[in-house]
Amino acid sequence: MKSKILLTALLSVSLLACAQETPKVKHKKKNTTSKSAPAKVKFANAIDPICDMTTDSDMKDTAVYKGKTYGFCSSYCRDEFKKNPEKYVKN
Repeated sequence: MKSKILLTALLSVSLLACAQETPKVKHKKKNTTSKSAPAKVKFANAIDPICDMTTDSDMKDTAVYKGKTYGFCSSYCRDEFKKNPEKYVKN
């Protein structure tokens, strides 16, 4: 009987320890990791064409396509845009 209680207690502790290690990732709205203020840029797009987030003039993930600068909320969105920019550019 003691071994069942001890085993249950050890399993409970290990499960709680594992549950606390799970990282919680949130989508960043703004990139504020840089200490210097990024230059304000006028983007050709007001909304990120990949995830539909509003673009801000201080976003660091950008791509230039046909002479226009496009802003993105993340490097993932920028990379997706670069794969096929014609799909996302509205003329």
